[in-house]
Amino acid sequence: MDHEQTFRTSGKNLIKLAIPLIGTHLANVALGITDTVMMGWYSVTALAALVLGNAYFFVFFLFGAGFAFAVQPLVASASSSGELKLARRYMRMGLWLSLIYASLFLPIFFNAEPILIILGQAPDISGYAENYTRIIGFGLIPALWAMVIRFFLSGLHLTKVTLIITLTTVLLNIPLNYLLIFGNLGFPELGVSGAAISSVIVQIITAVSITAYAIRKLPEYKLLTRFFRFDKVAFVKVGTLGLPIGTSIVAETGLFTASSIMMGWFGAITLAAHGIALQIASVMFMIHLGLAEASTIKAGNAWGNRNLLLLKKGAKVAASCSILFSLAAMTVLITFGDTLVSIYVDIDDPSRNQIIYTGALLLVAAALFQFVDGGQAMALGLLRGIQDTTVPMLITILSYWLVGVPSAYFFAFVLNFEAIGIWAGLATGLGFAAILLGFRFVYLTNSNRKMPL
Repeated sequence: MDHEQTFRTSGKNLIKLAIPLIGTHLANVALGITDTVMMGWYSVTALAALVLGNAYFFVFFLFGAGFAFAVQPLVASASSSGELKLARRYMRMGLWLSLIYASLFLPIFFNAEPILIILGQAPDISGYAENYTRIIGFGLIPALWAMVIRFFLSGLHLTKVTLIITLTTVLLNIPLNYLLIFGNLGFPELGVSGAAISSVIVQIITAVSITAYAIRKLPEYKLLTRFFRFDKVAFVKVGTLGLPIGTSIVAETGLFTASSIMMGWFGAITLAAHGIALQIASVMFMIHLGLAEASTIKAGNAWGNRNLLLLKKGAKVAASCSILFSLAAMTVLITFGDTLVSIYVDIDDPSRNQIIYTGALLLVAAALFQFVDGGQAMALGLLRGIQDTTVPMLITILSYWLVGVPSAYFFAFVLNFEAIGIWAGLATGLGFAAILLGFRFVYLTNSNRKMPL
């Protein structure tokens, strides 16, 4: 009975830590939705340019975010062993790496048009998208800065403030878009450029707000003390962990991008249904991602305290929470698939019934791969918590690109399962990753790998 109560308490603590993290991810999704909806009100061409420009931006942002993800377990481990100065050093070098990365890649945002054309995009849309990337590129600096501070705070179990700041910026983004996209109340009508300016303003406000909070909340950490002093040990540590994490994130994002490209070969209706189903599934994944982040923090704490027993118990609790949510998500997606898809389709659209049917069918597939999607996210989170990122990177590249993408093509075009075959391929790649990453964690925690001193 005591064991059951302890297990239940651990589960409650994990969920309590995860809820603000989940909320922050969902708020970020809402931020993207507001941009998409309001740009859709402006013009279809502008919306296409926004979608293309955002996709371009996020490839570079997600890769650079690997340094922030690395800061989280390092800070959790250092703080749990009482090493405040070491935690600050990791955070500071995370900022250094993010700033260096953003500065190096900023020029590529000024030359997006030829790159997008090479990737097969329409020249007129590509040129319009470059108007967006030339502005949003400057947002890479505050966006990555805020990300590092956010993960530093979450490593210390301070997660609520990030949720509050993100929700506030969602509300702020709406009037900024209203003024700058449409030119209301005497402001210039800037279209897609207005959306980019709005996003950069929001990113700067987020970075300033979260930094001010961290400095005020944690004076004992002296966060920006000796900021310009290079710290080789911390720099190498954050860089060594961060680069594989960024690569893993981009590899997974690329898997879903490849699925969208293949889905487009079946026509506009199938692609539209896929896009709707993918966005609904992405909302579900935000919950998996929040649970995985919380698991990273808990694993980092146990790793820093050299408590292998606590680490293993925490992993079992995390896996149980992931399975329970997967069951709930599976039920919702299967039961209410038609209703969820119908929200996205105009009632007068002549293709409405076909889109709803195809989208709901894809949500059944999404329901079935909730377990593997959650499993690979959770395993990655736990491995990051024990500062293991290079082998997981290789596993994800193998699983997503040498198993997932070929499987999707095989099921869809060789076996003629069409759209559902592509999602079956996604499930195969994610499942392969979940199994290998799970075995990797079990192997490391049952081997003689040295715990931190």
